[in-house]
Amino acid sequence: MKQKLISESKINDSNIIIDLINEHDTSHMIKGHNYYHNESEILNRKQYYYKDGFKTEDNTKSNHKIPHNWHKLLVDQKVSFLVGKPVVFQCNNTDKDDKSSKEYEERLNLILGEEWDDNLTELAKNSSNKGTEWLHIYINEEGKFKFLIIPAEEVIPIYDTSLQENLEAILRYYLVEVNGKDRIRVEWWTRDTVTFYIQNDSGEYVLDDTESTNPDSHYYYNDIGYGWGKVPFIEFPNNQERYSDLKYYKELADNYDLNVSDLANNLSEIQEIITILKGYEGTKLDEFYENLRYYKAIKVSGEGGVDKLELNIPIEAKKEHLDRLEENIFLFGQGVNLKTDVFGNAPSGVSLKFMYTLLDLKASVMERKFRKSIKRLLWFTTEYINIIDKKDYDSATIQVTFRKTMITNDRENVEIAKNSKGIISDETIVANHPWVEDVAEELNRLEKQATPIDLDNLGDE
Repeated sequence: MKQKLISESKINDSNIIIDLINEHDTSHMIKGHNYYHNESEILNRKQYYYKDGFKTEDNTKSNHKIPHNWHKLLVDQKVSFLVGKPVVFQCNNTDKDDKSSKEYEERLNLILGEEWDDNLTELAKNSSNKGTEWLHIYINEEGKFKFLIIPAEEVIPIYDTSLQENLEAILRYYLVEVNGKDRIRVEWWTRDTVTFYIQNDSGEYVLDDTESTNPDSHYYYNDIGYGWGKVPFIEFPNNQERYSDLKYYKELADNYDLNVSDLANNLSEIQEIITILKGYEGTKLDEFYENLRYYKAIKVSGEGGVDKLELNIPIEAKKEHLDRLEENIFLFGQGVNLKTDVFGNAPSGVSLKFMYTLLDLKASVMERKFRKSIKRLLWFTTEYINIIDKKDYDSATIQVTFRKTMITNDRENVEIAKNSKGIISDETIVANHPWVEDVAEELNRLEKQATPIDLDNLGDE
């Protein structure tokens, strides 16, 4: 089949795709990814010396390159703190009976399942590294609802306004091999269709004739193609500016790597004693060392002699500087420095919350953005359920609850839970109990429990 130029499709010109791809800056995304995997700038450092007025690389000089993975530590702290426990979906629909709401919750959890919990962790990690990440919604050949993380480096969103409110289209591009050559393949997703393009030998983008239907529908049901009515891509931004966490402490981390590496270089190069010769009768330094080694003596003339010069590295100053850098990395990276001992051996709940204040502030920014993104996921999931089960569920009735993870004083939390009985709902108490991992499962166990456990007298016998 003869390939058609893009001008015959919804995109007016191949140059539009070329311009969009060329203007898509992914350097900060790649940098965040590299730093997470302990590939910081110190690994690229070279040593130089000046010869005849020119800067020349010195391959003989000590060049230790010691990276410290602060970025991974801080990102993993935030991810574990925010989504270490599964996000809870609860239906708060007063227009439906409890049985219908329960069925809706169970259907959502069945479709999303543990795969969603794992994907959410990856989304949080990748978004922290790159500033944003994308989730693609699709229905597979078996008719099952699925989702797939798409690297932000491959996605260019098209919004209807500069406010980035309504997503009108997505351009996704990635490398494929065609006849032994690397080519860029493009997917142009709109609210109802997807069109596939491939780069030809001239660098133009033409319709991909390997697709039997192009443009194609989003999904098929009973062999009929349909569109979602929305672009089936969901953005999970790290913050409003879509900045990587690395932006706020990169220079501090780089300076820490540099100082530790320089210290290692100094320790490798330094000699315990530098010998100063005065009036030595010999002509060669190797002769001097031979005499000193075998005869324990050397010949000097006149007022000659041998002095020694000891070099001292300012270790304490280095240590003080590194300690200050470490403190600032945790401060501006908004993490928890677990080395601190200011709270004692058995800190109270209040002091522990104070220690987590900065991390909570940072995680709360992501939580607000992710909550909106998860609500969009629930819209797609609910649309699927309504089609398959012929229901009329409303995703707006689902409450999304993040259960943040932190070191806590469990005794205090259990006491608070017991004292809250009758003041707030049992479901809220269970959701906040430190021993509960799966709220829905725990509530089911309570319903099936024939004889209630007397928590007040547990273990007294």
